[in-house]
Amino acid sequence: MNNQDMSILHLVLQASWVVQLVMLILVAASVASWAMIFRKMQTLNKVRAQNDSFEQDFWSGTSLNDLYISAMKNAKSGGPMERVFASGMREYQKLRERRITSADTLMDGTRRAMRASFQREMDEIESGLPFLGTVGSVAPYVGLFGTVWGVMHAFTGFANMEQITLATVAPGIAEALVATAMGLFAAIPAVTAYNRYAHKIDRVASQQETFIEEFSNILQRNVSGVGQSTASGH
Repeated sequence: MNNQDMSILHLVLQASWVVQLVMLILVAASVASWAMIFRKMQTLNKVRAQNDSFEQDFWSGTSLNDLYISAMKNAKSGGPMERVFASGMREYQKLRERRITSADTLMDGTRRAMRASFQREMDEIESGLPFLGTVGSVAPYVGLFGTVWGVMHAFTGFANMEQITLATVAPGIAEALVATAMGLFAAIPAVTAYNRYAHKIDRVASQQETFIEEFSNILQRNVSGVGQSTASGH
């Protein structure tokens, strides 16, 4: 058996159709997971930059009404925190227009609106993460299935041989082990990215939850008449 015969390409081409199908699935999963990895990286970097920019504007002393007007204009291009803020302000103003003066009712409705918007934003940010987790956990077992099948197929072929040597066994076993290697190649980046992005998403969620509480406190002071009016700032 020469070196060319033991090349990866040759081993793949010589594998049984079941093992080749497993390899094809793993290659497709690997390509899809890498595409998701780069997409999530861009999305999370963009979300972080948008949230930081809005938070800076929020604490710069700009009035809530001006921030709300700007948030409505940026409804599609703005960040998650800005949309959460807009949802809270929209509900707050609707309740005030209905002449609801109860502080508990105003704040309860505003918080519910922000929480609902927060959950929608987090669902969008987390999209694709379960796919990475699935690839990371399932790909090694898919590769292992291909290896087991390949080994079974190889030993079936050895049944009619009178003399079995390492030279006759090695190609069949090597073909099968390629499936395991592909499974690990697909799983390791997916698991690494999943853990890294899950941590980043937790930080984004924590940042937005903190903002909701801080914004709620500002509105609570306005409703109670302690602070300035909503139109004058915070």
